[in-house]
Amino acid sequence: MKVILLQDVKGVGKKGQTVEVSDGYANNFLVPRRLAVISTERSREILELQNENKRLLEEKKKEEAIAIRKKLETIVVELQATAGKDGKMFGSISSKQICEELKNQFHVVVDKRKILNRDSVNVFGTTNIQIELYKDVIGTIKVHVTEKVR
Repeated sequence: MKVILLQDVKGVGKKGQTVEVSDGYANNFLVPRRLAVISTERSREILELQNENKRLLEEKKKEEAIAIRKKLETIVVELQATAGKDGKMFGSISSKQICEELKNQFHVVVDKRKILNRDSVNVFGTTNIQIELYKDVIGTIKVHVTEKVR
């Protein structure tokens, strides 16, 4: 019997796949537990419609990420940090601080886990930081760190 999987089923297949299973397995396990539906003309139409909607949503997200990337190219995030006697910076600027300043200054929300430069900013001056906005869409912002006046 051909069924369309509604969820990933170990040893059978992934969500959205059409697979051939035994009649008993489909009727007694997969269908009652709502892990799959029997493959009919209508269920195949619904699956195609869902796949098309998913594809359109992915395209929209990618377009939004590209628009954000263009906006990020013009942004310079200004931060301040304390300096020691020798002029070196105490501590460092974390990715969380960068994301908070992006949100506060420019109203751009970015997940701190998407920052690709894992090493934090620990020098005064301008540093380029890369952020993964979407699959294969990477934006770059400039972070300018100045010495905090005591």
